[in-house]
Parts: sequence; C-alpha cells; structure tokens
Amino acid sequence: MYIGVKFREQGQIYYFLSEQEDLTSGDHVIVSTEEGQGIGRVALTDTELPESLYPEEVKGIDRKATDDDLARMRENEELARNSFTYCREQIKQMGLDMKLVDVEVRFDQSKLVFYFTAPSRVDFRDLVKDLVNQYRARIELRQIGVRHEAQILGGIGNCGRICCCHQFLREFVPVTIKMAKEQQLFLNPSKISGVCGRLLCCLNFEKKAYADFFSRCPKIGRKYQTSIGEVKVLRANFFRDTLVLDAAEGEEREINLLEWSELFTGEVESEEVECPPADPESVPTEILVEDQGTDNSDPEVEGSEQSPGEQQPQKEKNSGGSGQRKKGRRSRGKRRGGSRSGGKNKGKSKGGGTGKAASEGKNGAQGKQQKKSGR
Repeated sequence: MYIGVKFREQGQIYYFLSEQEDLTSGDHVIVSTEEGQGIGRVALTDTELPESLYPEEVKGIDRKATDDDLARMRENEELARNSFTYCREQIKQMGLDMKLVDVEVRFDQSKLVFYFTAPSRVDFRDLVKDLVNQYRARIELRQIGVRHEAQILGGIGNCGRICCCHQFLREFVPVTIKMAKEQQLFLNPSKISGVCGRLLCCLNFEKKAYADFFSRCPKIGRKYQTSIGEVKVLRANFFRDTLVLDAAEGEEREINLLEWSELFTGEVESEEVECPPADPESVPTEILVEDQGTDNSDPEVEGSEQSPGEQQPQKEKNSGGSGQRKKGRRSRGKRRGGSRSGGKNKGKSKGGGTGKAASEGKNGAQGKQQKKSGR
C-alpha cells in the first residue's frame, strides 16, 4: 500500500510504498531520502498516488521507527530549540537585518538548516563560521518568503480561523487581484490581504464557482431585448443566483437566472461606450496605490529656446486668440506709426507746406470711405 509521510508539521506530504499493513496515521517511520535517512510521521495510509507520480518513482520505507529512533528525534528537537536561541542572539549582536523563523536538524545531526526572512541580501558569512564552530556540523542558511513564514509560524486570519497555509494548505498557487474583482470585494488591502501581507489564499477556493456563475450571466451594464421590453442589467448576485434589471422608468426588478433565460430574446445595439476594465496584472498584489494626478504642463513650450522674434507667434498661439492681446498689439503699432509719421512731418514741415498737404490727402481719403459706406 502507499502511505503519505510528513517530515515537518507544516511540510509537504511525500509518498512511499509500504509492505507493512499495521501502519496507522500518526506512526513514525524511517525512510531514505536524497540527503540521507530521515524520520517522518505517517499522515495518510492506504492512499492512491497523485497523477503527477508514477509507481516506478515511489521508494519504499526502511522500517518502522523504534524507541531509539524516537529518542533521537526528541534529542534533535531539543537541539533545534537551543540552536534557534543561540542563532537569534548572534544575529542581534552582529546587527544583521534578518529574522530567524525556524531551525531544522537532520536525523543523524549532520546538518542544521536555519530558515530566515530578510528584506534584501544579507552578508551572513561571519554568522555561518560562528555556527560551524559551535555545533561542528554543516550549516545552511535558507531565505524564505513571507508566505512560507506564515505557514511555519501560523496565525489567526480575518475570518477568525487559523491560517489555511498553517493548517492544511501545503502548496501555494498564484493569487491575482482579478479574483477579488470577480468576487465583488472591496479592493482594500487590509480586507483582502492575509497575515503575511499578501492576497488571501482563500480567494482561489471559490474561483471556479464564480467563473461558472458569470459564464451563465449576461454582461453587466448591457441592454437586452426581452419579452417585457428593453432592460438593462445592473447587478448580479452570486449568493442568490439572481440578476437586478433596470426596466422602464428606472424601475428595478430582481429575477433569477432561470427566469432570465425565458425572458431573453436578443441584445440591443447601444451606442454607449463601455470603459474597458483595468488590467488585473497592472494592479499591485500587495498595495493598491491611488492615482496622484499628472502634470499638464507642455515640456516643449517650457524647455524651448527661441529668439524674441520667434517667441512672439508662440505666445499668440498659447493665448488662445484673446481679443485684449490683439488690441494691445494694434495700439502699439499705431503708436509706433504715429511717432514715425510725426517725425517725418516735422522734418518736412521745415521745407514748407508738406504737413498741410498730407492732412488734406487724409481728409480726402476719409471722405471717399464715407461715400462708399453710404452706397
């Protein structure tokens, strides 16, 4: 028969072939692994192999654990607790930016594995030398993620129960923000995140149920032609398996999906443009950042270098064609023209009678314009 063995309380289950039929759940067995002999606890008995394993790949157990093997296991547990305390003190003295999570001792005490978390890379070479001199064994420092830390330490989730990863979940699957949107949850990091600070693993438990529900529902916000007239789908309720419709004159009506299949006759072509949903991959899985706005200034206008003659048309364009600015330019032009003509007239008046002739010509031109306007 095949049995499932766990080497750690929160570890994965490994399958072995056993010829002993007296094994029960909770017994300890000695098995051969890639790193030597190990002792594990029987978690499953007389079970079937997963589809990913073949019978040829499954190894057999060596024997059932004896009293001496159980005594060695308790000794290893005591050594793990002492080494955990010693290593944590050394980390504090050396000022290393790391957090020790757990210590694992191999069955033959040939190797000690220290699990820790850290925000970045840590230079722990001096720490390893100190641990080797202290325990005279191979030392391995293994950095783990925050999810594995929560799996080892455990905790109480928002639902009031023990964390799923600590209780029964052994393998982590990707969890995206799209799952929270499909389940119509508020995108509040404190509500949809676990004790580890990542998205809740339980969002993946109901993924298939919500996918099946929305596959049977019409699209939210679309208008459809039904036997009772044109309606618009406002909301969908997963728990009640119903839809909320907007009938004529803003009247809301709630029906179940079976009634909807009987009322539906076709989709109405609407000119309304729906806003495309946000890409769930672009939203961070740990923290949702609000939009802080963008700068509307034109960098080309601010950073360009032009001569005074070239800057004048640009300013007129940016002014948006305001009448005040154009009027001011005309007045400046008249003043400039008047000053120039005044200078010429002054110079020509010395020659005798030139200023008078100019004024008469001007009055004649004004008279012609009045005649044209009268026509």
